[in-house]
Amino acid sequence: MNAPLFITGTDTDVGKTVLTVLLVRVLRELDLQPIAVKPVSAGDRADVRLLALAAGRRASLDELNPFHFRSPLAPLLAARQEGRPSRRTAVLAFLRKKIRGSAGRPVLIEGAGGLLTPLGEGFSARELIADLRAIPIVVAVNKLGVINQVRLVLAALPPAALRRTLVILMSTASPDLASRTNIVLLKEFFFPDRIYPLPRLRSKTGPAQAALSPRLRASLIQLLAAAGISSARRIRPIAKPGRQIAPARSAAAPS
Repeated sequence: MNAPLFITGTDTDVGKTVLTVLLVRVLRELDLQPIAVKPVSAGDRADVRLLALAAGRRASLDELNPFHFRSPLAPLLAARQEGRPSRRTAVLAFLRKKIRGSAGRPVLIEGAGGLLTPLGEGFSARELIADLRAIPIVVAVNKLGVINQVRLVLAALPPAALRRTLVILMSTASPDLASRTNIVLLKEFFFPDRIYPLPRLRSKTGPAQAALSPRLRASLIQLLAAAGISSARRIRPIAKPGRQIAPARSAAAPS
């Protein structure tokens, strides 16, 4: 059974949902029928709707996102406002049920906010990653300052999960000198083969419906293979003649 993939990030609005949706789409293309959930959220549920659309299932939002709170705050504060605190045991029970029922299918868990955003009483994504022995996928925007942000998240991860962690750098609309050089320096502080820039998703239709370029699709398959998805390992991405697709060659990624 594959370990669940836990998509977290350096902050809110860094591209966690975009990446999760794209991974779900590629896994469906590989006929692996993934399970994708966002157990905790606060405020708008647009992210959960995108997950449901990408998965192509008629699951209700509550099935994908059972711990939702109306106020756009850190989930812990939003839960306290509503007088119904979110408990670690309840969130873990939901996730473990999904994992047990997956029958070997990939399970993707999207966090809320950054790694240490309080999701409930006494826990964040860090504790859930440790409890589930999940593979962390850390999403960050590739801009000036990202090296510090990524290093802080890596330092806060459970030590046992660090070697399995993947770092994804998401591009901005206008790459600059920092975005072109960040990955080179970041490789000095983390395993070079675990850092992945992705081509930018150039579409106005959104990640759940946009056409995927061959380069973006190949990068996503490489990422899944690095995360231990066995079926993705057997697929050799096709590169254009003279161009090698490698984890650390480009600093562009989807927004």
